[in-house]
Amino acid sequence: MDTLKNTERMASVQLSTSYGSFRAVGYLDQVRGDEQIALIHGDITGEEVLARLHSECLTGDAFGSRHCECGDQLAAALNAIVSEGRGVLVYLRGHEGRGIGLLAKLQAMQLQADGMDTVEANLALGLPVDSRDYGVAADILHDLGVRSVRLMSNNPLKLKALLQHGIEVREQVPLLTQPREENIFYLRAKRERMGHLLPHLDRRPLDRTPHRT
Repeated sequence: MDTLKNTERMASVQLSTSYGSFRAVGYLDQVRGDEQIALIHGDITGEEVLARLHSECLTGDAFGSRHCECGDQLAAALNAIVSEGRGVLVYLRGHEGRGIGLLAKLQAMQLQADGMDTVEANLALGLPVDSRDYGVAADILHDLGVRSVRLMSNNPLKLKALLQHGIEVREQVPLLTQPREENIFYLRAKRERMGHLLPHLDRRPLDRTPHRT
């Protein structure tokens, strides 16, 4: 097993999925105790590797929640990697709700249903707007021999974080999904309050009233 700065590689196995065949490499975050996984397709050593850092979202990734775009982004990223012929998706556990955890995320969703946006809801709970750290993701990319990436993300903070941890970002590749009535207010808040690059939201009428469920 290889030991990195704060991460230990624990396992590597072929994984056949509905998107294609991947090599699944498991890591242990020795600081937080989180178990992490990277899904690799093709030869990713070297430069300009198509990459996605995907924050864990149980409600979106597993249950298909329409409150966010996470499940759609996960599927789009895996499809893009397979179509490219090479790439890596680092699935970051411990990032639920931008780092606040599952139960707090559900509480924040309650507040959003009552009219707050995603930023206001976190702050109302006394929690940070975004507490995610990408050091482990950079550690994993270094271990896999990735020197530079084409990063699939709409979030400029991810790009800055990778640069700070020594991973060169050659291109920021938009990962735009079709807005839904249930998440349009959420997406607008991410763009206006958090600086996410979501130009496609201007292509359809936007209702400033949050969808209530």
